Amino acid sequence: MPQPQRTATPPVPGPAPGPGPGQSPAPNAPPGAAPGTAAAPGSPGQPAWRESLTRLRRAATTEPGRLRTIGAALAAALVLFGSVTAWQVTDRAAAADAVVERSQPLSAAAADLYRSLADADTTAAAGFLAGGKETREVRRRYEEDIANASELLVEASANAGGSRSERARIATLNAELPVYTGLVEQARATNRQGLPLGGAYLRYASDRMQKELLPAARRLYEAETDRLGADYGSAESWPWAAIAVGVLTLGALGWAQRRTYLRTNRVFNHGLLAATAASGVVLLWLTVAHGVARADLESSYDHGAKSLQVLNTARISSLQARGAESLTLVARGAVLTPEGKDAYEEGYRSTMRSLFGSGTGEPGEGSLLGRARSLADGAAGREPVERAIAGVRQWQARHAAARATDDAGDYDRALPQVIGPSHSTGEASDHVDRALREALDHEQHVFRSAADDGRGALSGLAVGAAVLALLGAAGAVLGIGRRLSEYR
Repeated sequence: MPQPQRTATPPVPGPAPGPGPGQSPAPNAPPGAAPGTAAAPGSPGQPAWRESLTRLRRAATTEPGRLRTIGAALAAALVLFGSVTAWQVTDRAAAADAVVERSQPLSAAAADLYRSLADADTTAAAGFLAGGKETREVRRRYEEDIANASELLVEASANAGGSRSERARIATLNAELPVYTGLVEQARATNRQGLPLGGAYLRYASDRMQKELLPAARRLYEAETDRLGADYGSAESWPWAAIAVGVLTLGALGWAQRRTYLRTNRVFNHGLLAATAASGVVLLWLTVAHGVARADLESSYDHGAKSLQVLNTARISSLQARGAESLTLVARGAVLTPEGKDAYEEGYRSTMRSLFGSGTGEPGEGSLLGRARSLADGAAGREPVERAIAGVRQWQARHAAARATDDAGDYDRALPQVIGPSHSTGEASDHVDRALREALDHEQHVFRSAADDGRGALSGLAVGAAVLALLGAAGAVLGIGRRLSEYR
């Protein structure tokens, strides 16, 4: 007889069995999960970004993870070192170029503008004293001074940049120069007619030159000189940021190699050794090159630029003294100081004290010629300054003789003692001017040679530092990669 079939009774749903004695839910289990189960990666119970962060944290705690972190940090440090070095060296090289190609030439041009105006005033007074006997040479010298001043004003306008004060000074010079030349021509024409009004025109012209043109030219020269000093400061400042990053990078590389040695007993890691060598070369190159550049630039300033500034001022002072001397005869005592003394003679004496000092033997240490002699570079630099000093002594002696003659009332005999072709104060003044011009030429050569050496010391450093830093970064990555390959 057939047996009846039995069907399986389906299980009745019910609560999951609780944990047995001593059991606890599995870690990372989502809320409500059965004990002993863990959350699957990427489950709704944990965000993906947190899971990724957790995996990275776990990977970083392993030796391969630490090596990857160290390699990335070393490569970044090397790239940063190369970048900072290239940036700071480029900045200093640009400042050194500005010293040679822009600041010093503009300072020299401003000094030449100042000198041209002072010489024009001096020559105009000498030509006026000659009257109808004014030589073609004197007239040509005056016209050349005015033409040179006009050209230098155009150059100064083109290089004024955004400086409002410089533009204001240049505007003053551009406005006043035609007024001055017009007054000089009026004085010259009136003087040729034998009218005494010519002297008044010339005095008024010279007064405008002394109170308007020359002060504006001096301020322009001082502004360009300040710009030169600022460029020197930028070019000579040490690249401390690059040096600091380089030292820290070398320290990190040394630490990484010591760590490798302690863990593997291997003395050298070729990649890290190459990175250390590249960093050391860049740091040494940077320090030595900048030290040499700084020394050469300091030499170009102490024995070139500073001497040029003193010589330019001395040359301008000698021309102003010469102009005051000539105007003393033009005015014939018509212009007095509040103390009742001849204003132009007092101007001559004041300028001569600045140029030579209070004595007549040797120039004072604080005088322009005394400073020029102490700053002169070698015998070749001192020789023209010594000739200028001798010329000033002769000038002072002739001036004293001319003043004695004029004070005695003999104007006709005093005149050739001042403007005559030989044995005159004008001849001595020209001798001083030629000697100072030779000294300026010599110091300009000294400046250019030392400044070129200074900026040449930095050439190639920016590019070389960047290339070596990249090679060092590659070496660090390869060195760490060599260690990582041991774990595969």
